[in-house]
Amino acid sequence: MTGKTVIVTGASSGIGQAAARALAGAGAHVVLAVRDTEKGRAAAAAMPGVTEVREVDLASLESVRAFAAGTDGSIDLLINNAGVMGTPLTRTADGFELQFGTNHLGHFALTNLLLPRITGRVVTVSSGVHRIGSIDFDDLNAERKPYRPWRAYGQSKLANLLFTAELARRLTAAGSSVLATAAHPGYAATNLQFHSQRGPVDVLFKIGNRLVAQDQDGGALPTLYAAVADVPGNSFAGPGGFMEQRGAPKLVGRSAAAQDAEVARRLWQVSEQLTGVQFPLEAAAGGQAGDR
Repeated sequence: MTGKTVIVTGASSGIGQAAARALAGAGAHVVLAVRDTEKGRAAAAAMPGVTEVREVDLASLESVRAFAAGTDGSIDLLINNAGVMGTPLTRTADGFELQFGTNHLGHFALTNLLLPRITGRVVTVSSGVHRIGSIDFDDLNAERKPYRPWRAYGQSKLANLLFTAELARRLTAAGSSVLATAAHPGYAATNLQFHSQRGPVDVLFKIGNRLVAQDQDGGALPTLYAAVADVPGNSFAGPGGFMEQRGAPKLVGRSAAAQDAEVARRLWQVSEQLTGVQFPLEAAAGGQAGDR
């Protein structure tokens, strides 16, 4: 990774921090794209190599646009890692349901805004929980139906995989050499599990973290595999052991819903409308990068 520039969102803790540390140790110039720059600087101080800390709040399209506008030079690797999980009903600065707005729409906007500068790969971190998700186009932002935190999380993680699939299709149609891949960490012990604001749920996660989970370095391995291994576009990496919860990374399967090309295209169109950000690359001769 010597000489390469990498951006990792949510790199101040958890698997994002572990991935950033590993890539910096391998010689990359790593940009820690974080909401809390103080925590980001503390994380960067413990990393080897060349690092840079920049602020971005994926729950604010204004912040995403400012980050993209302030980015110079080429980007070899973008890792869309930041996320929230199982939160109470909360709205982003733009009025989106927090999990869908942060995990999907924020990264959707960031990726497309940075895409003209990306030369290598885009890795988006999903979850095994995508298997319980469905894309509810009638209520993407939990405005009509009773809010269920885990249903919303599953939707956002399914959206990550559908985004990756449609991004890969568009990149190919545009004649781009950039790869879009995805990963899930399995069960990794991080602070992501403790934002439910429901005591019993947090206690269960605490027990699970001790008995089942791998550490954050282990949880980062699928992300790193998706980032640097010789894999095709739209690959999905995850742990290879114990029900994909832990172990050495490999390519894994995904739900039938995550392979629905028509839903992926529709989600892309809706995401463009919600964010005001469009796919920036022109179609190659004979290709169809957009929605024609």
